Amino acid sequence: MATGLGATARFERLDVTSEAEWAIAVAGAEGAFGPVSVLVNNAGILDVGPIGEQTPEAFHRVLDVNLFGAWLGLRAVAPSLRRAGGGAVVNVSSTAGLMGYADLGAYTASKWGLRGLTKTAALELAADGVRVCSVHPGPIRTPMTEGMDESVTADQPIPRYGRPEEVAAMVLFVAADATYSTGSEFVVDGGATTGSMILARDD
Repeated sequence: MATGLGATARFERLDVTSEAEWAIAVAGAEGAFGPVSVLVNNAGILDVGPIGEQTPEAFHRVLDVNLFGAWLGLRAVAPSLRRAGGGAVVNVSSTAGLMGYADLGAYTASKWGLRGLTKTAALELAADGVRVCSVHPGPIRTPMTEGMDESVTADQPIPRYGRPEEVAAMVLFVAADATYSTGSEFVVDGGATTGSMILARDD
């Protein structure tokens, strides 16, 4: 993708759990484009299984990537956002940051944590002209959801999986146009968190 965009984009491999790699990525971005005006924390992994069967190592790994990685990103990019005179941070959480999911204990904990981190950062960075919001996708067709049954979405108002570009459109809106929103939560879930649909049936 970066190659296709040419000089308007730059690819930098980043392990979000590494403070040193965050520093390299920010320096590279500033060197190519100047101070950073938008950060999107989008890295995420999951581990499926009941709490009693999940290993401590797996739990820590999910939190390291999904929550600690975003925290490191905020720390690394905040000075550049200040140098830019303000900007926006978009933390990609999940509907698992708004409700509970069985067999996704670590993932759900990490996304609730990211929701809280978003609100704290919004308060701390407001004086610098930096908005911080979270986006909460529902079931989206990505490599992470391959193999999941279509019935997962059957009981929501828009009964299908979302597309990555639909999430991207929301992220772009939050980063660029939602100028009076900070600490806010934007949901892209086909109505899944609205409530269960009561299906009509024949008597």
